[in-house]
Amino acid sequence: MKTIIHSENAPKAVGPYSQAIKAGNFLFLSGAIPIDPVTNEQVEKDIRVQTKQVLKNIDAILKEAGYEEKDVVKTTCYLADINDFGAFNEVYAEYFVNKPARSCFAVKDLPKAVMVEVEAIAYKE
Repeated sequence: MKTIIHSENAPKAVGPYSQAIKAGNFLFLSGAIPIDPVTNEQVEKDIRVQTKQVLKNIDAILKEAGYEEKDVVKTTCYLADINDFGAFNEVYAEYFVNKPARSCFAVKDLPKAVMVEVEAIAYKE
């Protein structure tokens, strides 16, 4: 069985997709970008600020589905500029203390010209 997850505490999808899908014990989160769910606007153009907002958005979706940070087993991270890797890692490490498996890439462009996007997979027994 699969269930669509939607949190009012995270931004609405900017395209034809769900914030997350729960399939069995897995939760697949779509890429989260640094949009403030209250204003529906991109937060300040600073990699630390944007990363914090992305992680807040991920946290809201996890909580809506009954999951926590510790349940995340894999993330895929996209940076608009690889020079932001160190600052991104500092903020990321504060949230993901369980150190899930991860891939991180610099990409040419991200939606809405944001600096960072993170998608995640969580598992809960």
